[in-house]
Amino acid sequence: MSILMVNSIASWFLKKRFHQIELFLKYPNEVQNELLQSLLHTAKYTELGKKYDFKSIKNYQTFAERIPIQNYDNWQDIIERSRKGENNLFWPTPIKWFAKSSGTTRAKSKFIPVSQESLEDCHYAASKDLLCMYLNNNEDSQLFTGKSLRLGGSKELYKRNGTSFGDLSAILIDNMPFWAEYSSTPSNKVSLMSNWEHKMQAIVDETIHENVTSLAGVPSWMLVLLNNVLETTHKKSLHDVWPNLEVYFHGGVSFSPYIDQYQKILPKSDFKYYEIYNASEGFFAIQDRNDSDELLLMLDYGIFYEFIPMDIYATPEEKAIPLSEVELYKNYAVIITTNAGLWRYKIGDTVRFTNLSPYRIKISGRTKHHINVFGEELIMENAQDALKQVCAKTEAEIVDYTAAPIFMEGREKGAHEWLIEFKTPPNDIEYFNESFDNALKSLNSDYEAKRFNNITLNRPKINVARKNLFHDWLKKNNKLGGQHKVPRLSNTRDYLEELLLLNS
Repeated sequence: MSILMVNSIASWFLKKRFHQIELFLKYPNEVQNELLQSLLHTAKYTELGKKYDFKSIKNYQTFAERIPIQNYDNWQDIIERSRKGENNLFWPTPIKWFAKSSGTTRAKSKFIPVSQESLEDCHYAASKDLLCMYLNNNEDSQLFTGKSLRLGGSKELYKRNGTSFGDLSAILIDNMPFWAEYSSTPSNKVSLMSNWEHKMQAIVDETIHENVTSLAGVPSWMLVLLNNVLETTHKKSLHDVWPNLEVYFHGGVSFSPYIDQYQKILPKSDFKYYEIYNASEGFFAIQDRNDSDELLLMLDYGIFYEFIPMDIYATPEEKAIPLSEVELYKNYAVIITTNAGLWRYKIGDTVRFTNLSPYRIKISGRTKHHINVFGEELIMENAQDALKQVCAKTEAEIVDYTAAPIFMEGREKGAHEWLIEFKTPPNDIEYFNESFDNALKSLNSDYEAKRFNNITLNRPKINVARKNLFHDWLKKNNKLGGQHKVPRLSNTRDYLEELLLLNS
């Protein structure tokens, strides 16, 4: 069978899924309510199902009243029992895999359960839907005539008590269907290499001779890889390395700080960028239109959604609402109930709805990654948009950044302190700072009010990081790899002080 024939058949198969997607586009709340009842019915004889009497829950109101909202610290003990081989605790089918991610107050690392159902009906289903939407929008695509260059985590799976844990990407690769492995590069052996620095060069060496038609991975780490490709091949453009490269599927961190750098090494005007929203807990949303900055919330992956308005988050008034009650442009914390046995679980992300028919979102940040020491409510979305504006104005390029408060001492007012690593620094850092401050004021009225006449906040303080500072910090903390991210904003100075010490 010719490659062109494979491309044609795959395109036809994936496009058939579009008719199923149309169902939840037309009837989103009905699909979500049916899904909730299905999850409750499936888990009614588990330990949690019996504890909360899932069998008698017939509507959302009872569900919300009876089952408490949880974070990982609340779940840690029962997850540890599951990791030791106990079954039927929070989901009826055995949980064989746990996705390891960064820790919490009580735990050094989180181990998120990944069931066979979530693997098939969520993670892999989303990968196929992403291709379905892309092909539906780009009928002349030749995506399947070549391979997808995937860049995931750097750890293999580790076994314990009959269960396995590792990066989500390692779990997905280990269970990948043959057709997906056939259409991907690098090989599984290279993808699962544990030494990140050796792995990067191994990926370069293996992929520069392939016919790569798409890229998939976290923007910050992918940019490092692609620059290594250009250095190794002595090319200026990735199109000279892979002439048929047509799309980059990205997620994990905001793309805003990196878009200009990507456009320099991928200069073709018709090159496409598609954003995804996934995590260890599930796959949530997909960009469903060319050149869009909104993500379509996927409602039939075995995930029931609730949302907490951020203005009452972590207060005595905190209360979740179902999808049917969300409002446009309001900032919400995301709560999920899943087919891996997570029940009313806080994932730590915040989103804003940009459309209610269908439900489209923008990721606005993290519930913990913000600065609100002085009532300024600075979220990641503000920081990313402001940095994008000022970089365009000053022709600067950013590699990474983090920020924390400068606390008030005596009569001294507070401020925000930033540590920024530049690929191309601005000619005048003071002008950059002034422009950045003004951009933040224009994007956030609370910040603007606190900055008015320096009433509460002084101008930001910007430190220029040395080259590779954030890379060295991640390496020092054993966090090199595609699943790890630099914490952008924090209400404490812990990350910043550690980085400043390394920068001195």
